[in-house]
Amino acid sequence: MSRINGFVGRRHVLKLAGMVGFGMTAIAANGSLVWGTQQAVNSQILADAHPVNPNPVSPDLALRRLLNGNKRFIQQKRQYPDESLERLRLVSKTQHPFASVLGCADSRVPAEIVFDQGLGNLFVVRVAGNVANDLVIGSLEYSTAILGSQLILILGHRRCGAVTAAIKNEPLPGKIGFVVEGIKPAVERVRLTTGNIQEDAVLANIQYQVEELPKKSRILAKLVSVGKLKIVGACYDIDTGKVTVIT
Repeated sequence: MSRINGFVGRRHVLKLAGMVGFGMTAIAANGSLVWGTQQAVNSQILADAHPVNPNPVSPDLALRRLLNGNKRFIQQKRQYPDESLERLRLVSKTQHPFASVLGCADSRVPAEIVFDQGLGNLFVVRVAGNVANDLVIGSLEYSTAILGSQLILILGHRRCGAVTAAIKNEPLPGKIGFVVEGIKPAVERVRLTTGNIQEDAVLANIQYQVEELPKKSRILAKLVSVGKLKIVGACYDIDTGKVTVIT
């Protein structure tokens, strides 16, 4: 069985995915077969999770690296690490990102820049409103269960347009509404508060997505329970560039 960073390898994941595909063809005959097959896939991936990353980074150390990089960024003392051609050639062979970041797609919040990181350091997933939908969760399962990242940082930001749209709760064109739907439960938590609802909703949304990840993913929940993963929320100030941990 092939492995990557000590986790079950891509080839085996594809094999397991084939099992799911087989189960789905049988859904008309027995819907429970699909559920049982998916459970088997999750169990097998978790059973094969034995980190042998040559440079393991604990969740706490990974978070410190991110915050130290952000400090360099706001002080205009960036080191621009791991951006050489040598680094490019090294990570072309394999990758060991020390942290995963679920961030908003807002053009003003590029994770590698605000954390002063380079090639192969971060596994970044960006979507409007930093919403933990199914595609996002699948990517984060890959970065943790396959690549071995032990920290997921959910990075929201002040004056987020997606959060503002969720607060207004008005009809939206195209597929934009699908993004906003994933934020509305967080907005309802603070709609009756007496503070700044926009600011409160941004923080509530970050906290909500932190809570939703392990609820929606058995793989992530298991990694958290055995101490191989920490999920943290943080907020980016688009006026100052500072990242503040909130959970």
